[in-house]
Amino acid sequence: MKTVDEIAKDIVRREGGYVNDPDDPGGATKHGVTVHTMRRLGLDLNGDGTVDAQDVRALSEAEAVEIFKSHYYSKPGIGGLPPALQPSVFDMYVNAGSHGVRILQRCLGQFGQTVSVDGVLGPQTRAAAQEAWAMAPDYLVDAYGIARRNYYYALADQRPASRKYARSRSGGKGGWIRRAEAFIAPKYHLSLADHKRRCAAWG
Repeated sequence: MKTVDEIAKDIVRREGGYVNDPDDPGGATKHGVTVHTMRRLGLDLNGDGTVDAQDVRALSEAEAVEIFKSHYYSKPGIGGLPPALQPSVFDMYVNAGSHGVRILQRCLGQFGQTVSVDGVLGPQTRAAAQEAWAMAPDYLVDAYGIARRNYYYALADQRPASRKYARSRSGGKGGWIRRAEAFIAPKYHLSLADHKRRCAAWG
């Protein structure tokens, strides 16, 4: 089982370097850390009195890893989940914040657990996750990964500007879908044909 540090480093590698895509609501981003996150944390790295894209550019991989470990793993309580589930939930929390927890809570409901869908990893959700894991350890991680994939497709359905993250220019799987499937067993990956059918309505 990977350590929290190893999982955070994997996320940083997956996120890549500096980008400032006008279609991304996150704004300027480096190693997965957005300018909004840096403002919230008060990370004025160049000491000019404001947190902006220049501070994002200055962010190191090591600093991003520490931000993820502290604010996206420890603070929300991901360590209270079954170890096998932690990497995917941690990755999704970095990518989508509390939406990643809501996806888990809805998924737990499908496993027969009674849990509020509030985006908070409180005692109820952690206990429900442990119970679901005990009942179906071979399925829970894949079910969550599939739910992540469905979330990304639904987001792209609703927001045309985001479709480029779900579908590549050539029509293949975009970064969002590949990201979700990195945590799903290969037998549950969509074929290219299935992916294209899912995106067909986008034109």
